[in-house]
Formats: sequence, structure tokens, C-alpha cells
Amino acid sequence: MSDTSPLPPVRLAFEPELARDALATPLLSRAARLARWAGPGTRVDAGGALVPEQLPAAAGELGLSGDDAADRASEAWRMAVDTGLVEITDEEEGTVTAGAELRLLTGGSPHDVLTVWLTALEAVLADASVPDLDGLIDTMDEGGAVDLSTLEWDPQAEAEFLDGVLANLYLLTVGEEGPAGAPVPLPALAASMIVPSDMGEPTDDILEQVSDAMMRLDDQFRLLEPVGLVDYRPVDEALLEDAGDAQDAGDFGDSGDGGSAGDSGDGGSAGGAGGGRAGEPADGTTVSDDEVEVARYGMVRLTPLGLYGMRARLLEAGFDAPAVGDLADKGADALLDGTAGFPPAATHAETEQWLARREPLTAARELLAAARGTDAGAPLRRLRCQQALSLVGAVAEPALREVLDDAELGGLARVWLTERGLPDVPPPTQDMVFWLTIDTVAAQLAAEGESDELHALVQGLAEQHSGFFAAAWRVDHPHTADVLEAMGRLHPDKKIAKEARKAAFKARSAHGG
Repeated sequence: MSDTSPLPPVRLAFEPELARDALATPLLSRAARLARWAGPGTRVDAGGALVPEQLPAAAGELGLSGDDAADRASEAWRMAVDTGLVEITDEEEGTVTAGAELRLLTGGSPHDVLTVWLTALEAVLADASVPDLDGLIDTMDEGGAVDLSTLEWDPQAEAEFLDGVLANLYLLTVGEEGPAGAPVPLPALAASMIVPSDMGEPTDDILEQVSDAMMRLDDQFRLLEPVGLVDYRPVDEALLEDAGDAQDAGDFGDSGDGGSAGDSGDGGSAGGAGGGRAGEPADGTTVSDDEVEVARYGMVRLTPLGLYGMRARLLEAGFDAPAVGDLADKGADALLDGTAGFPPAATHAETEQWLARREPLTAARELLAAARGTDAGAPLRRLRCQQALSLVGAVAEPALREVLDDAELGGLARVWLTERGLPDVPPPTQDMVFWLTIDTVAAQLAAEGESDELHALVQGLAEQHSGFFAAAWRVDHPHTADVLEAMGRLHPDKKIAKEARKAAFKARSAHGG
């Protein structure tokens, strides 16, 4: 995975909270317990695994019982070795000692704990990309070698597929569509990797691929839940049995109401399954039959710890994966430019953190100074400045009065002062009103594109000012022509749209554009 385009910003929990979550995960907590349990009499084989005769004692130390107790104890021991909680001191003798990482879990910083957890996560992800051992054993030849071609398994492709699925899950989680952290239907997640975006009704072949992917992901998410990456509601066992009997690839594409795998009853959106665990909402809301049926096909979401882990992996892979709070210690210019592509809630949260570290009047002056400019990004900087100043109290009044005569900031300052009912605000000149209007529309275009809100704004401007376009083309703003052209595209009235296009032509001619 590698990309240069920024991902949506993520809101992470604080590191001490995440570290507590990491220490409480079943895999890491069991690994730590076995690392503390190990002593001079502990023996491992050549691969570092506990010798079979010691597995019952290890399982007892972990309070495990049942047929799979030894397997789970062995898994926990392997995690202790993989994360450095245990170190092998003598390979021939098979002796071990506590590793340096174990001291980090008990006496290190929250960041140290999370570093150990990330190592555990990588180990589990590597295991999740490997086919089941029974399949491997079946393909061994007499010499013990494995013919991977008979497995139809490409290790790199399998790892990349899981990486892609988790990246999509991260995007669905950090996006602002639907409630944050809402569970995602497994069919939608599988379809996001397989169904082409321009495909209408999926073909039978595509549905079969989605079904196969769902079964792989079901196994993988079961492995990833104990390390704390995801909360997972597995595929209903009854569906697995039905699929095994029928061998019907289309079964998993039907969420109970005729929808395809890509639909999942809600068009594949993160919020389509409702809040909380599907079928078991924590807030007492009613869950429809369709939502319960969708939940039978598996539901998954990243935990707060999983968000932290995925962001760390994405950064390591070369992605620009910002987190809210990254800009809190930077200058006002970094804040205004850095939040340019943020969705509204993330912009608000980032700005609150930035302001919390500064004295209000000083912060207001820094923001206003950073908002100046005639470059392409300047209108959006001024919009972000205006939004930031809306969070500052009346103590910032002197900073706004200082820029009342500024050609770029005077209109913004008048709006701020007037909204707070402060006295002695000089009325703006007509030139200032038109300049601020062009600047505002340019900022909205940069922030949201040709949105419904901008459509409404354009219509309102033309209705309130009958001679708007006759005056607007004269505005000495670097974006005047672009704004008027956009207004020509956006206005539903053909006559008014034509006026806007003519005004844009005049603006380009007047300014040599």
C-alpha cells in the first residue's frame, strides 16, 4: 500500500486509554501472563514453541479449559515469543527468560505498550494471511514440501487483499457518513474489494467471488478480534451450513430482501446496519427485520485501538493519514492550510485543540495574519479563519478591529463584530461587500465543490441583488471570473446563468485572464 493523497483525519483516543485497551486484549494479556509464568524449568522446541508436556500447565495458568485449551495456550506462548516478551536463552537446551519487552508492559510509557501491541498486531495479520494448516498438510509431498500452486494461494496477494479490506474499513470508520464506528456488513466490505464501481447488477461470477471473499474474511476477522483490532459478529453458522449443502454462490449475495452482496440491504454504507452490534443495539432503538437479516452475514468494525493500529500501518506504508490534534502545536498557517480538506466535524475538533493551547487574543491575531493572500488557497484559508474565530470569545475584539480597513479581512471582521452585537461597527463599502461575496463563494467551491448549499447560495445572491452580475465582474479579486463561471453553471434559471457567463467573460477580459 502506498499513496500520497491525504486520507480523512481520524479522531484517536488518548494513548493512556489505548494502552489500557491493549493490555486488556486477550492475546497480549495471555502472552504477558505466560511470560511472567515462565521460569528455569520452562522448555521450548527448536521453533520456540512450548514443548507439549508443558502446555497443560500453561493452559491452567491462563484459566483455559476444553478441547482447544492447549491450542490457545500455545498461541499465547507464540505471541509472547513474537513480541519479545520471552527470549530464548539457549536454543539447544530450549531454555527461556523474560524479554526486555515484558518490562515495557509493566513499567514503560503508554507509547511503549502500544509499540509492543503493534508488534503483536503484525504477527496476527501475518497469521491471518496463511491458509489453514489442514490444507497445508494435505498438499505436502513425501518429502514434506508444500506445493503452493495446489492451494491456489498467493501469499503476497492474500496479504494485499487483507490490507485493502482493512484500509476500506478504516475509510468507512473515519468518514463522516453515518455514526462513527458503526458496524459494516461483511458482504459490503467484501464487495468493496471485488465489485467494480461502475458495475450495475453483479454477475454470478462476481457474486461467487464475493462469497469466497466473505468466507476468507470470516476466518480472518475471527483471528483479528482477540488482538483487539476489530469487534466482529461472525457469519451465522446456519448460513455456512446451508451454503455448504447448496453450493450456491448467490446465497451470500442475498441479505434477505433480494439485495446483492454489494447492496447488503443499505447500498454498502458503513451506517446501514445501525448503531451498536447489529441486532443488539445498546441504546434501546428498534432494529428492523432487514437489519437483523443483514447482521447474520457478519458485521465488523474497528475498535478505537484498531483505529490507532490501522493509522500506524497506513503511515508506515506511505499514506498521509492525519489525526485530529496533529496541528495543535503548529502555527496558524499550518492550521488553516492543514484543515483545508477536512470535513466539518474534524475541522471543528482540530481548531478547538489548537485554540486551547493559546491565549485568545494572540490566537485571533495569528489566524488573521495567516488568512491573508491572493494565492489559490487563500479564500479557503479565510473561511477556515472565520470558522476558527467563531470559537473565540469577545476578548478577541481588538484583533478584529485592527483589520477593519484591510481589503482582504475587513469584511470578515465586520461580520464577526456584528454577529456579537458589538457597537460602533462601520458599515462596509459596496466594493467590500462584493469582494467578500466573491471570496466566500470561492472558498465554498474549494471546500465542498458545487454542493447543494452552494446552489442555494448562488440563487439567493441573484435574487437579492438584481444588478449583481453587472457589478460583480468589476471586483478586483483573483477568483472573480472563476466564481462567475461557476454561478453560471449552478443557477437553474437559464437567463440568469447566461448573465453570469457574460459577466465571467468581462472579468477575464478586464483582468487579462
